[in-house]
Amino acid sequence: MTVTSELTESPEPAGAAPGPPPREGRRPSAFGALLLRLHFYAGVLVAPFLVVAAVTGLLFTVTPQLDAVLYRDQLTVDRPGGAALPLAGQIAAARAAHPDGALAAVQPGGGDDTTRVVFSLPELGEKQHTVYVDPSTGRVQGTLTTWWGATPVTTWLDDLHRNLHLGAAGRHYSELAASWLWVLALGGVVLWWRRRRRVAALFAPDLGARRGVRRTRGWHAATGVWLSAGLLVLAATGLTWSRFAGGNFTAALDALDARTPELSTGLAGAPAAVGGHHGGGAVTAAPVDPAAADTVLGVARGAGLTGPVELTVPADAASAWTVTGVDNTWPVGLDRVAVDPATGAVTARSDFADWPLLAQLSKLGVQAHMGKLFGVANQVLLAALAIGLLCVIVWGYRMWWQRRPTRAGRRALAGAPPARRAWIGLPGWAIMGGVVAVFGLAWALPLFGVPLAAFLLIDAAVGAVRRRRPAAPVSPAPAGR
Repeated sequence: MTVTSELTESPEPAGAAPGPPPREGRRPSAFGALLLRLHFYAGVLVAPFLVVAAVTGLLFTVTPQLDAVLYRDQLTVDRPGGAALPLAGQIAAARAAHPDGALAAVQPGGGDDTTRVVFSLPELGEKQHTVYVDPSTGRVQGTLTTWWGATPVTTWLDDLHRNLHLGAAGRHYSELAASWLWVLALGGVVLWWRRRRRVAALFAPDLGARRGVRRTRGWHAATGVWLSAGLLVLAATGLTWSRFAGGNFTAALDALDARTPELSTGLAGAPAAVGGHHGGGAVTAAPVDPAAADTVLGVARGAGLTGPVELTVPADAASAWTVTGVDNTWPVGLDRVAVDPATGAVTARSDFADWPLLAQLSKLGVQAHMGKLFGVANQVLLAALAIGLLCVIVWGYRMWWQRRPTRAGRRALAGAPPARRAWIGLPGWAIMGGVVAVFGLAWALPLFGVPLAAFLLIDAAVGAVRRRRPAAPVSPAPAGR
């Protein structure tokens, strides 16, 4: 995210100790000059979105601790111990405290964790009501409105990070940030490599540089190199569930037959669907027998699902219960089975080890992005990445300000951008390949490709207009200067 030019430096501050003579300027290649200009403008224009993503992401990293403080009464029991009651009894206690809604799922408690009994209501949409029950006493400890199991504060911070609470329109900000983050990170590494030329030198700031833009650039670039691998992972995983790029990613997984396998829940010999006016129909939902939960859990444990699990209630009498491992900490426990409670048979199974490699990597990447994969270590790493990114952005803007002209008659608020029209020096094959690449990126990553194409067109148009303007006369220097 360097927002400075390799060609011009700011004057040293008054009173600074004289440093070594400047190196002979090396005229950058057309590719380097173009990359520098793109890196400069992307850093200036996209950095505000990255600041928002970094700050909201930093807040999200502490959600487990916030949950433990704000919802301790609901999530944990005061005196863990003793044998757990049958799930049927715990479900009955939850139903007595929450008579509305349809039973949707049950997550049995263990240790000091409460059992979570989830009820769905049409008016809640994607959200649900979760009742928290002490598994050893059956005492209801509270009810929360949850979203895919997330507490209200986690849901609020998740929405803040994803869309700033602006709905679908707000998702554009996070997709724009993720779409440009990887370009800025890789571009910054290439620009720093062009200056340092040694791998070992990439990871350390130029501490011998004089005060001013050179010193700031050293910290900006070296820190960016340290962060680059983590930022690339964050960008890639963030894009997988974005609005436009995420849709293209899902389509690619479908084309490669690499999506998470579906678990078949159909039961042999189940009642046939009742036809409607147009020949369609659905099986009428049967009342859920809470006692079936104990049977299903016992079958799943016997099938090898030993960690924390969630039981999902079937939507109708023609479907089996599903039991899913919900241990997102490495090594993950995400195996799934479908169970027929009437026969106690496992009717289908999907083990994480059998998923396609891309599906496994996508799932693990998302869990790492959310700070769940490696527990507290994952949270600390994400926080370090967010804080480091904020430092890099601040240093980038500081370089822009340090490069401003300060002499009388040439004062400005910030430094001039790198030279325009660098692409003209590229060979023809590179220009043609670049055009194809821009169109390809505009399809795969619309919020990267479209702004990039717009930048190139506007930059070319502004340059053409300025070239047609007559040059301003140069005023003679005052006597004695």
